[in-house]
Amino acid sequence: MAITAREILLKSRPEGMPRAENFELVTVELDSPGPGEVLVRNEWMSVDPYMRGRMYDRPSYVPPFELGKALQGGAVGRVVESGDERFAPGDLVESMFGWREAYIAPAPMLTKLPDVGAPPQAFLGVLGMPGMTAYTGFHRIGAPKEGDVVFVSGAGGAVGSSVCQIAKIRGCTVIASAGSDEKLEWLKSVGVDEVVNYKKTPDLLKAVQAAAPKGVDIYFDNVGGDHLEVALEVARPFARFIECGMIAIYNDAEPKPGPRNMAYVVGKRIKMQGFIVFDFIDMKEQFFADMSQWVREGRIKWQETVEIGVENAPKAFLQLFSGGNAGKMLVKLD
Repeated sequence: MAITAREILLKSRPEGMPRAENFELVTVELDSPGPGEVLVRNEWMSVDPYMRGRMYDRPSYVPPFELGKALQGGAVGRVVESGDERFAPGDLVESMFGWREAYIAPAPMLTKLPDVGAPPQAFLGVLGMPGMTAYTGFHRIGAPKEGDVVFVSGAGGAVGSSVCQIAKIRGCTVIASAGSDEKLEWLKSVGVDEVVNYKKTPDLLKAVQAAAPKGVDIYFDNVGGDHLEVALEVARPFARFIECGMIAIYNDAEPKPGPRNMAYVVGKRIKMQGFIVFDFIDMKEQFFADMSQWVREGRIKWQETVEIGVENAPKAFLQLFSGGNAGKMLVKLD
C-alpha cells in the first residue's frame, strides 16, 4: 500500500527566536512496510519547548535535529499496515515520529496504547511525557510532604499545570505563575491557592512574597531567569528546587548572567537538581497507575491548544515562546 504524506523538515538552524523560514514542508511517498515494520498514519502530534535545544548543533542529552530531515517529537497515530505480528491495522500507537502525517518504522520503536477512558491525545499530555515529567520530578526531587508550600513557574503549560494538581493531591499549598489572567483563572479552578500574572505585575518578587508570606519549600522551575532569582529569595531553609526547564533563555543568542543571589543555595541549604524525564524511567509504571486513576476520578484536568494540519506545526511550536498556548500545545493532523 503506497501512500503520500507531508512532513516538516528543519531547513536552517535558528539564531535567536525561530522563524517560519527555518522550516520546510515537503511531500514524501511511503511504500508498504517490510518485515518487522509498521506503517502508521498520525492523528495527533506534540510540540514541546525542549525541541528548541535540538535545533542547535551542539552536544546535549539528545542528538540535534539534522538539517534537511524531518523533525521528531511525540505523536499518536493508527496502524495502517503491519509487517509485525505485534501490531494490527487500527491499533493506536505512540511514537517519536511526529512532524509528519505518516511514517514507516521498526515495530520496537512503537508503543501500543491501552484503553484507559481518555482521548488519544492525552498520551501526549497528562498521560505522556509532560505528565511523567511533572510526576517524577516533583516526587523524586521535591520529596513533597503534606503542608509544603510549592511555587510553580510557567504553570499554564502542560507540565506546570500537572505539577500544580499533583501537589494539591499531595496536600500542599500551591502558588503558580502564568502569563495571562485566563490561564490563572483556570489554575484557580483546579485548586491552585495563589496565582501571579508575571506579565502584569511590576514587581515579581513582591507578588510572590505576598502570595507565599511564609516562604517556599519546593520550587518547580519551568522558566528560569527572573523567576529563579525570585524563588531563591523566597526559599525556606532546606527548600528543594526542581530544575525542569528554563524557557526564558532558550532563544538567547548570548548567555545572560545567572541569578545574582545564588549564595542563598549555601546559606539556606537549598537542594537544586536538574533532570530529564528519562532519568526516572523506573517510575514509569507508578506514574501511569497514579495518573490514569486521577484522570478517571476527575482529580487531574487539562487544557489543550490545538492547531490543525501538519503545515501549522511550526506555528504551534512558535506559540510556546510567546505564551500563546493554554495547557498542552498540540497539532491535529488531517
